[in-house]
Amino acid sequence: MLLKDSSRFAPFKTLWYSLAFLLLPEAALADDVGSSLQVGASGLLTIDWIIIAAYASSTILLGWWFARRQKDTKEYFVGSGNMNPLLIGVSLFATLLSTISYMGFPGEALGKGPVYLSNILSYPFVFLIVGFVLLPVYMKHKVTSAYELLETKLGVSIRLLGASLFLILRLFWMSLLVYLTSLAISIMIGVDESYIPLIVIITGAVAITYTSLGGLRAVVITDLMQTILLYGGALLVIATITVRMGGFFWFPTEWQTDIWDTQPLFSLDPSTRVTVFGSILSVLVWHSCTAGGDQVSIQRFMATKDARAARKAIAMQLSVGVIVAITLAIAGFALLGYFQANPQLLPAGMTLNENADKVFPHFIAYHLPPVASGLVMAGLFAAAMSSVDSGVNSITAVVMTDFLDRFRFKPQSERKHVLFARGLAVGIGIIIVLGSAVMEHVPGNIIAVTQKTVNLLTVPIFLLFFFALFIPFANPAGVWIGVLCSIATASLISFSGLIFGMTAEGLDPVSFQWISPAALIVGISVGTVACKVLSGSRKEIPDS
Repeated sequence: MLLKDSSRFAPFKTLWYSLAFLLLPEAALADDVGSSLQVGASGLLTIDWIIIAAYASSTILLGWWFARRQKDTKEYFVGSGNMNPLLIGVSLFATLLSTISYMGFPGEALGKGPVYLSNILSYPFVFLIVGFVLLPVYMKHKVTSAYELLETKLGVSIRLLGASLFLILRLFWMSLLVYLTSLAISIMIGVDESYIPLIVIITGAVAITYTSLGGLRAVVITDLMQTILLYGGALLVIATITVRMGGFFWFPTEWQTDIWDTQPLFSLDPSTRVTVFGSILSVLVWHSCTAGGDQVSIQRFMATKDARAARKAIAMQLSVGVIVAITLAIAGFALLGYFQANPQLLPAGMTLNENADKVFPHFIAYHLPPVASGLVMAGLFAAAMSSVDSGVNSITAVVMTDFLDRFRFKPQSERKHVLFARGLAVGIGIIIVLGSAVMEHVPGNIIAVTQKTVNLLTVPIFLLFFFALFIPFANPAGVWIGVLCSIATASLISFSGLIFGMTAEGLDPVSFQWISPAALIVGISVGTVACKVLSGSRKEIPDS
C-alpha cells in the first residue's frame, strides 16, 4: 500500500517510489506508483529538478571563484601554463565527447549495430602520432593561440585562414550540440519541439556565464564534474535495466537483422554506411587532426608544462574515451534488449530502428528511478556545457589573439583585457544560441549529422599546421590551393546525397566515414604538388 499524501511522509514516499520503480516490473507500477511518478507530461520529479538546478548553480559559483584570481589573459586562457596533465586529459575527453557522442553512441549501438565501436582500435595509433610526432614540435612554442605558429612559417594570410576556419568549425559544432541537447531535454521533460529555443537559451546561458567568468581553470574543473556525471549516468541505465530484467539477459547474442545495418569488415562500395576498416581509419584521422589543428586541443596542451606532460594528457583522454565509449555502447545494447522485451513501454509512434537516438533520453526521463533521472539529466546538461564552455573559451582566445591583438586593437591594461575577453565570450555564446536554430535541417542520425558538419573543416585546418611545421618547401599559395581542394572534397562527400542523389537503399553515394581520409589525402597530395610548383613564389614575411 502506498504512503498517503502528507508532507511529513514526503522523504519516505520518494524513497519508496525510487525502490519500487527500480525493483518492481513496470507493469505492476502502472496504476499506482507509475501514475504518481509521471508528473504531468514529464517523467521528472521535483527532486530531479532540484539536482539539475544545484548542478547548474555550482558551475556558475565555480566560475565566480576562479574569476577572483585572474590577473591576466595568460591565466584566463591557458591557466598560466602549469595545469595538471591528468585534469587536462579529462577535460579534453569531456570537450570532444559532448552531448553528440553521449546521445549518439547508445543510439548508434541500438539502431545500427556495434561496428562503430571498433574505432577505439585506432586509439593506440592516435597516441603514437600525437604524442611522439606532433606534441614534441608543438610544445616548443608556448602560444595562446595555435594559429600564431602559422604566421611564423607561412605568413599572416595562412594564420588568418586557420583562425577563420576554426571559428566556423567550432561555431557549427557548438550550435549543433546545443540543438541536439535541447531536443533530448524536450523529450525528457515531455514538451513539444516548439520549446527547444527556450531550452537552448537556458542551456547556453549557464555555460556562457561560468565560462566567461572563470576562464580555462573553471572549464577544466567543471569538465571533470561533467565526466563523472556522464559516466555515472550510463552506468545507472545499465544497472537499472539489469535489475529489472533479472540479469544480463538484454545482451545481444546474435546480429539483429531486423534493426541493424550490414556492417562488413571492408567494402569496395563507398556507399556502405559503416565498415570496420572505414570506422578505424576515419577516427584515426579525426583524432590526429583535431589534436594537431584545433585550438580547443592545442590550448589544453599549452596549459601543461612540457611535451611529456602533454603526452600524459592525451593518454588520459584516450583511456577515458575507451572506457566511456564501451560503456555507452553497452547502454545502447541494454536499451535494445529492454524495449524488445517490453515493446509496450515505447511511446506511440516511436520505433527502435527509426527513433534510436530518442530512446536513450526517453528512458532517462520515464524509466529511471527518481534522483537517478535528475543525475543523468544533469549529466546530459553537463555534456552540452562541457563543449560549449571549451569552445567559447577557445574561440575567445583566437579572436583576441589572432585578430584584435595581432592588429593592435588591444585594451590598455591587462585588467581591461580580461574584462573584454569575458564580454567577447558572452557575445560568442549568443551567436551559438542563434546558430542552433538552423541545425534541425541537416539530415541523418546524430552520428551522421556530426560527421557531415564537424568533419567538414577538421582536416583542412590540420593541413595548415602539417605544411607549416613539416614541409620545408611549403609556401602560402600552395597551401591555399591544397586546403581549398581539401574543403571541396569534404563538402562533396558530406553532401553527396543532395548533390548526386541517394542510392536505391536510401544511402549517400559516399559514406560519411570517408570524409576525413579523403580530405586528408587530397589536401596533402594537391598541396604538396602546388607548393613544389610554386616554391619560387614564396616571400618571407617578417613577424610584426
